[in-house]
Amino acid sequence: MKKIFILGVMALAMVSCTVTMPVNATSNEVGSKTGTASTTSILGLHLDGGDASIRTAAKKGGIKKISTVDFKTTNYLFLIGQYETIVTGN
Repeated sequence: MKKIFILGVMALAMVSCTVTMPVNATSNEVGSKTGTASTTSILGLHLDGGDASIRTAAKKGGIKKISTVDFKTTNYLFLIGQYETIVTGN
């Protein structure tokens, strides 16, 4: 019974999912600059005060003309979520 419990805990520790999906694309050329912005939530509460907005990602990358926007989500045990916005442009 103890071995089954340990195997169950190990299996749960390895459960996670990462999904990257496109959000928006424009007719602008794909630029050489990339900016990212991220936040983390625990049990659905954003405790880190992070900002995963498109504006913040563009500002961090020094982008004035946005070409593409992607959004990356990573979940661990469905309890902790990491959210990242990735912006490319010039």
